[in-house]
Amino acid sequence: MTKRTLILVLGDQLTFDAGALHGAEPGRDIIVMAEVRDEASYVQHSKHKIALIFSAMRHFRDALLARGFDVRYFEYASDGPASLTCAADRVLETCAVDDIRCCEPGEYRVREALLHWQPARPLTLVPDNRFLCSTEAFATWAAGRKQPRMEYFYHEMRKQYGILLDAQGKPEGGKWNYDADNRSGWRSQVTIPERLEVCADDIDVAVAALVNQVFVDNPGDLTQFHYATTHAAAEQQFDWFIAHALEDFGTYQDAIAEESTFLFHSLISAYINIGLLDPLAVCHRVEQAYRAGDCSLAAAEGFIRQILGWREYVRGVYWWLMPEYAQRNALAATRPLPAWFWTADVDMQCLSAALRQTLDLGYAHHIQRLMVIGNFALLAGLDVKAVCDWYLAVYIDAFEWVELPNTLGMALHADGGIMGSKPYAASGKYIKRQGDHCKQCRYNPDKITGDGACPYNSLYWRFIDHHAPAFANNPRMNLTMANWGRKKDSEKAAILAWADQQLQTLAPQDAPA
Repeated sequence: MTKRTLILVLGDQLTFDAGALHGAEPGRDIIVMAEVRDEASYVQHSKHKIALIFSAMRHFRDALLARGFDVRYFEYASDGPASLTCAADRVLETCAVDDIRCCEPGEYRVREALLHWQPARPLTLVPDNRFLCSTEAFATWAAGRKQPRMEYFYHEMRKQYGILLDAQGKPEGGKWNYDADNRSGWRSQVTIPERLEVCADDIDVAVAALVNQVFVDNPGDLTQFHYATTHAAAEQQFDWFIAHALEDFGTYQDAIAEESTFLFHSLISAYINIGLLDPLAVCHRVEQAYRAGDCSLAAAEGFIRQILGWREYVRGVYWWLMPEYAQRNALAATRPLPAWFWTADVDMQCLSAALRQTLDLGYAHHIQRLMVIGNFALLAGLDVKAVCDWYLAVYIDAFEWVELPNTLGMALHADGGIMGSKPYAASGKYIKRQGDHCKQCRYNPDKITGDGACPYNSLYWRFIDHHAPAFANNPRMNLTMANWGRKKDSEKAAILAWADQQLQTLAPQDAPA
């Protein structure tokens, strides 16, 4: 007799014939999907994230129904199931099945909830084969390495998948990494292509109305919701990127522009993270564009490194070190998160702009996240958990497996150097070099102390001074430490006094948590 399986599908697992849906048969298996309170409210998610996931889930449900599957779907309701397992229990009350299958969740807390669930039938967690490196393979690679750096992992992934290699199996162009060619600051004379619009359908409209009604206090302006919610629409967005933005993506991927939110970025991370785009297929498309002469090697390599290298690496680190990783705080950062992180009401133009678009759109590109917002959090010593929770809440592509290593490790250096060999700390001069926000700012990025001095500058030197013992044996910090050491004692004292004053104004130690 053929076994009948109950298949649980999470909101970030919307891929046909992958994970738990691999081998599923219409007319035999039952698929359970649910918009549940636990997932929608464990942090104050951006309305954009909730709307994207709920709408994409409903579209995926309809696609499964069209394929003949029996889908038991729970739309969000006040009396609806609090969790996916609660939804499954309701279905099990009326349906006879032989076993239950679910794809490994992306987040540790969800996996723990499933492992502690005691359903009426056996539960099997299957690997998430949408990722290109299994958690076991990553742990094997990382074991015994004093410094498990992403760059070396990335080389192995390139070799394994045969991407951007020449006929001899060597890196295309003779180098593995072209990051040095992808660090240009913004040049306002460059023409920015007009984005392809996404047309909302009835499902998108209904979900937006629901989210605005139920999650009224969450950040996000859904009048500016322009995300694809189906596989086909996500593919169209990526097609547009290949044709119109990839050529300049590499050059300006680290740029910050007052006049443009998106510049030449692809905006596909959320689509990959919930299953609307396949990461390997995306890499192959970019490689094909390079070989067809449609973009530079630096642009192609820079893009592929983010997907094949960085994305797989952060997921590997997460599962390799959790749950202990989430508790790390190597620099003992405990200052309360300022209230203006939720309002963008701060005078520093680069920071205000990054926060405003984050809160309104659920989006900021990696330099804004790392070197503007993250840099301030690092220099100010903001509480690690509070910052991580904020990042997890506000970004449309944020799930803990990707957010936590990027925030705790990369931005805050709270893991003691696993993610980065040195802290990503910078003064206002870096931000001036990368963009044009400083022209509209009341602060001068070339001034360290006194009225009008950019707060990043004095905070940077305060950070270096405060953590000098921790950085003393770090060779990548030698030059910075030497520069600080050469300053006169009177100059150091003035900088530190000014930094303390700025810090108390911007992030008071006695502010409510």
